[in-house]
Amino acid sequence: MSDLHMRGPSLVRHEGEVPREKSACGHRDRLISVQDADLHPAAWAHAVDIDGAEPHYHKISTELYYVVEGEGTVTLDGQVHSVRKGSLVHIPPGVVHSAAGRVRVLVVGIPDIAEGDYYPAEQPSASS
Repeated sequence: MSDLHMRGPSLVRHEGEVPREKSACGHRDRLISVQDADLHPAAWAHAVDIDGAEPHYHKISTELYYVVEGEGTVTLDGQVHSVRKGSLVHIPPGVVHSAAGRVRVLVVGIPDIAEGDYYPAEQPSASS
């Protein structure tokens, strides 16, 4: 069987066609995600308005952030980086990351980030 016959179904979805929800990083629109499991997507994509993304990491998934609008910062393993419209951030598994500012990002997770692949970063104690 050729690769052409092994392709999965296509999908076109527009922002606003999925419910907006609160997430660990702010508010998101799940453009392609768990609701599309029957499509067997290679990745997921969420449009996220960053609002207090606490430091966390993923053990399995890689994330790509593409800044659609706004500006702010992304912290990767303790290093703060400025981001603005057009910035791309690559976050491999195990990298502790957070974001701040007024930023709307397209977040692509490879593979889909399961609810169980979210790990809050340990905060230093007050005595440290």
